[in-house]
Amino acid sequence: MSRGLAHPFGAPETAPLRAPVVAVVALGSNLGDRHETLEDAVREIARLPLVDDVRVADPIESVAVRVGGPDEQAPAYLNSVALVTTRLAPSVLLQMLHGIEAAHGRERRVRWGDRTLDLDLIAYGDVVSEDAGLRLPHPRAAERDFVLAPWLTVDPDAVLPGRGPVRDLLAALREPDAPRGSA
Repeated sequence: MSRGLAHPFGAPETAPLRAPVVAVVALGSNLGDRHETLEDAVREIARLPLVDDVRVADPIESVAVRVGGPDEQAPAYLNSVALVTTRLAPSVLLQMLHGIEAAHGRERRVRWGDRTLDLDLIAYGDVVSEDAGLRLPHPRAAERDFVLAPWLTVDPDAVLPGRGPVRDLLAALREPDAPRGSA
């Protein structure tokens, strides 16, 4: 169609762009070159379409947690948290995170088993979802020191939707009788 002529069927439909949202993504690895794997994953997240910014916490090491509790004999995890400013829908972001895991050899054979890369969508703005395929915020995030501690380093005012300030959740976990671990 020539420039300057009216569209014969009216203006073309365009989908409005989604407003940017900050998603919280937890990263973990306890197999292979953990540092390199996490660095690669952050670069891959930053290259996703409709991702505008990624801020990442320095990684911390943590004990592996199995269904039965902490496992000191398993390889230790390297964990971090990335704040991802994105216009992707949360379900699409989660699907793309799973693709990055798969590209790094992630196999889902054993629940809470060792992994080359684990990417969990912890929160997506203030969205709350009970959908089986997309639970937000992550149902165990408030119980995970290895998520909360790095999250606070990149966002000291962080709030886990429906649970409260991350600093308060972390303080409660660090009380003497609180459970600890990583998965």
